Amino acid sequence: MPRRKLAGCRAIVTGASSGIGRALAAQLYDSGVELVITARRADRLRELIDEVQVPGRRIIPIDGDITDAELRRSLVQTAACELGGLDIVINNAGVGAIGPFADADEQRLRHVMEVNFFAPLELIRIALPELQQGKQPIIVNVGSVLGHCAVPDKSEYCASKFALHGFSDALREELSSQGIDVLLVSPSTTDSEFFTQVIDKPAEGEVAVSPLKMSPQRVAEKIVAAIRRGRREIILSGSGKMLVWGDRLAPGVVSWFLSRRGESS
Repeated sequence: MPRRKLAGCRAIVTGASSGIGRALAAQLYDSGVELVITARRADRLRELIDEVQVPGRRIIPIDGDITDAELRRSLVQTAACELGGLDIVINNAGVGAIGPFADADEQRLRHVMEVNFFAPLELIRIALPELQQGKQPIIVNVGSVLGHCAVPDKSEYCASKFALHGFSDALREELSSQGIDVLLVSPSTTDSEFFTQVIDKPAEGEVAVSPLKMSPQRVAEKIVAAIRRGRREIILSGSGKMLVWGDRLAPGVVSWFLSRRGESS
């Protein structure tokens, strides 16, 4: 039996305009969750609402940049005032950057860390008082397998996801006595707009993407199931699990393989 019943829960989902976030919002709403959704593209949020909304259940869009402190406050205040509280916070919004660290400037690093690390942490900080009053509350941080095993030419992205991983593990223990769960989700390559939205990429504009892509809908299904079961952490794909366990059991071999890939790219 599922540990957590979703019907009647109230959630915030960031990065809800496309990919994993959009699929998550749709599946949670279909499961009876009322939502505050956010992303920068207001038209995409409205399209999602037009597709899924049913009478008597609320889904509230707030467009903006998740690095904006005022937006984060608005998300939590809206959940508290319009939905009557907050039970689930899903930090899904993220950004990538591709290319050697030596070729980039300070701004690339700071932007990636602001979106992928500082913004979700500060949203959690603001949301904690509401979550403490919630029903079986849970925080879901969408990380990456690259938060377990780093690869060349994505150094800033890997750093942000490693940081989110460590934070999630620490926060889980801090909040356990309060009954607030923390779930860390580590997807591999997902069939989404992620690689078209990176803030930096090779000069020729071509990015090699693994053919072993998981659909956003399948990723969302696994996340929703993990929320129901109160899981601590999930690594979503077989290839991701192989990479993570390979790095733990034979780090030298994995490092050699990854460095060879970097040389051939």
